[in-house]
Amino acid sequence: MGSSTVQNLLKRLKALRVQRGLTQERFAESAGISYKYYQAVEAGRKQDLRLSTLERLAKAHGLEPWELLRPGGEPLRQAETGRKKHLR
Repeated sequence: MGSSTVQNLLKRLKALRVQRGLTQERFAESAGISYKYYQAVEAGRKQDLRLSTLERLAKAHGLEPWELLRPGGEPLRQAETGRKKHLR
């Protein structure tokens, strides 16, 4: 992951956790990872995450991995929304 991607992911993880009113320890437990490992992730000390870890983090927030990586958690653009509806 590129530097800005990592920074966006870290900000998003923390914002989602805080929004849900969870401590790092509580969130790590719900994601099935160790508290110390998650603490290092959120602090930016673990930047090379495995896909399986990203999947666990996303699942714990009820999201898909790509939703964690979406800059700023922006809503889908109109074109993407239309395409998604078309594919159903």
